[in-house]
Amino acid sequence: MKTNNLTVDSFEKLPSPSYVCEEKLLEKNLILLKRIQDEADVSILLALKGFALWSTFDLCKKYLKGCCASGLHEAILAKEEFGGEVHTYSAAFKDDEIDEIISLSNHLVFNSFNQVKRFKDKAYGKVSLGIRLNPEYSSVEVDLYNPCAPFSRMGTTKANFDESQLEFLDGFHFHALCEQNVDALEGALAAFEKNFSQYFDKLKWVNFGGGHHITRADYDVEGLIKLLKDFKARYPHLKVYLEPGEAIGWQTGYLVGTVLDVINNGMDLVILDTSAEAHMPDTLAMPYRAMIRNSGVAGEKKHTYRLGGNTCLAGDIIGDYSFDKPLEVGDKVIFEDMIHYTMVKTTTFNGIKLPSIVIKHNEEYYEIVKNFGYNDYKMRLS
Repeated sequence: MKTNNLTVDSFEKLPSPSYVCEEKLLEKNLILLKRIQDEADVSILLALKGFALWSTFDLCKKYLKGCCASGLHEAILAKEEFGGEVHTYSAAFKDDEIDEIISLSNHLVFNSFNQVKRFKDKAYGKVSLGIRLNPEYSSVEVDLYNPCAPFSRMGTTKANFDESQLEFLDGFHFHALCEQNVDALEGALAAFEKNFSQYFDKLKWVNFGGGHHITRADYDVEGLIKLLKDFKARYPHLKVYLEPGEAIGWQTGYLVGTVLDVINNGMDLVILDTSAEAHMPDTLAMPYRAMIRNSGVAGEKKHTYRLGGNTCLAGDIIGDYSFDKPLEVGDKVIFEDMIHYTMVKTTTFNGIKLPSIVIKHNEEYYEIVKNFGYNDYKMRLS
């Protein structure tokens, strides 16, 4: 619950660095997801692994059915701050956490039949049980984000399916996508049905997982609705869930940082108070090029700079960008689309301060819901 949060009335007064979530853009995404829920008669869950800005949950729960969690802490957050259904999946559950997870969850999804056998006696009859299956359909180009890559640990393959445990299960879960359109879902669903549909008559639900880039401008929303309706027509007894992560927070806000220094070593270099390593790690891990407001690629505009963070990591480099005007100490730099899958991955490497968290309610009302300081760094280390 939010209490005693600070407010400011202009962008210039925001702390730096800050993640800024724009409420009207978030609600725009939620409205679209709600339309798909209603027209296709499915349930869409908020994937906390991708978007866990719980200060917005009062808004989110007006549109979505609940949350999917990746373990104990996310399940607690879902129960405490969102309500609704809680669906929990983990690559492997721990003995000292499973009882609490069962008490918090409506659905519990195991990754292997080893885990089913280990925990079914505790969970059966208390929570709806399912298993994650690997349809062995691979369309994700970057293996780091491909749940169906060769030798993947995510989900059970057809060769490892144990029919003897089917009596304990209510549902199947599959996840084969990463920020993809409905054509990728069509391929994954076809493989999933080919491998496992012979068991569907014994089930109550199927979870289509995440990776559905539903709120992206070019996503085929009508195609998704048709696909879901067709699936439900084939299997009318099955309840269908989707749990997109990026689609909720997609293009709902930005990360703002400040220029601390401008130096030259063969080219102009800018040091910011925000960091690729600590604050936007996917720019290094994926990698991908972060979009900066009013910038171009190197050489496109008059003034080109290599932007880097203020950590000691030599590779803490955000990239090369060009601008119409020279960058000066104190200038603000705005990194677009930094709310989904970015905020949840931040670290305090080098003791660098975590970005503040801000919700923009309207043009004259910014709510600073969290500022971070020394204790946030200290208390996670001893």
